[in-house]
Amino acid sequence: MKNKLYLDIHALQVLPPSNVNRDEFGNPKSALYGGVNRSRVSSQSWKRAIREYFYENSEIQNLGVRTLKLPDYIADKMLEIDSSIPREEAIKKAGKVLKSAGISTKLKDVDDEGEKTLVLESLFFISDKQALELAQAAVKGDVPKPDIIDSIKNNMSIDIALFGRMVASSKNLNVEASCQVAHAISTHEVNSEVDYFTAVDEYTKDPGAAMIGNSNFNASTLYRYSNIAIHDLFEQIHDKETLINSIKLFIKAFCLSMPSGKINSYANQTLPSFLSIDIRSDRPMNLVSAFEEPVVSNSGYTKKSIEKLSDEHKKLNKFYDKPLLSSFISFDDIECLNEFGNEADNLNNLAENVANFLKDNLGD
Repeated sequence: MKNKLYLDIHALQVLPPSNVNRDEFGNPKSALYGGVNRSRVSSQSWKRAIREYFYENSEIQNLGVRTLKLPDYIADKMLEIDSSIPREEAIKKAGKVLKSAGISTKLKDVDDEGEKTLVLESLFFISDKQALELAQAAVKGDVPKPDIIDSIKNNMSIDIALFGRMVASSKNLNVEASCQVAHAISTHEVNSEVDYFTAVDEYTKDPGAAMIGNSNFNASTLYRYSNIAIHDLFEQIHDKETLINSIKLFIKAFCLSMPSGKINSYANQTLPSFLSIDIRSDRPMNLVSAFEEPVVSNSGYTKKSIEKLSDEHKKLNKFYDKPLLSSFISFDDIECLNEFGNEADNLNNLAENVANFLKDNLGD
């Protein structure tokens, strides 16, 4: 694929009182932007939620796993190939294969009795197909080092291709992410509040509280943004149909996922009330600058946030190349929505609009 294509996803999402992403003190994460404090949800937190959506809605052979226990993971697959291999021997052979690829391992205590197991020095992101090929190499034995490295570099899963992989001990196994996810921030000023709570001992029937505590929370309207370098993803996946299906899956995961922090306490099961997609040929464009001046309102933030986002979208399209495709869905029906292109009926139709564009504009 010679031409560059970028997919931008913009969303506005209301979060009620909640604490989906905490700092080291248990407080909702925040950021200072435009001179005021904003609610913030880290990109790492939402990427984890997106990957969990992948696990629930895609085939395991298309996905990866991030683990320290890679020798065990490979040993499991070795025993599926040849169940006669003793497990301890399988783990040792798996460690040998990993070492030949430059992936560091170490012995770790399993219990207080001195039993040890082989683990990695740091987390490693590997696809199901890559792990299977390493298992086959370990069972076979005496596989050349270049072939082992190729097994780890080829057969890439969609989540590794999207989010990348960093291997400090073997940089030739690094994968550059084709997807970028921004930290979500509120479009307006936000200050955290404190929920004071008590718990009663129901067995003793003693009056008063058996436990007293507090939990910090906030409420916000978030601007969320992500982009995919479609040309880079195509180079990693090498298949047009898989590429299109992966992008459709990501669009749905971006919209339907939710970080799980304290979700049982707050039930913050919301969805974006506005979602816009642009496909560009010049470069990705984050529209967060629309909210450098915070939205001020005493009657809700979403509609005013859409208006500010529309103004910013219009300004960028005036000075830079216009998108090749623009489409959106919105709960609200306001005049400025025309700026975001063709309105889709629902999320599935929005994803199909993107898929149809890619079918017509990508080479095989």
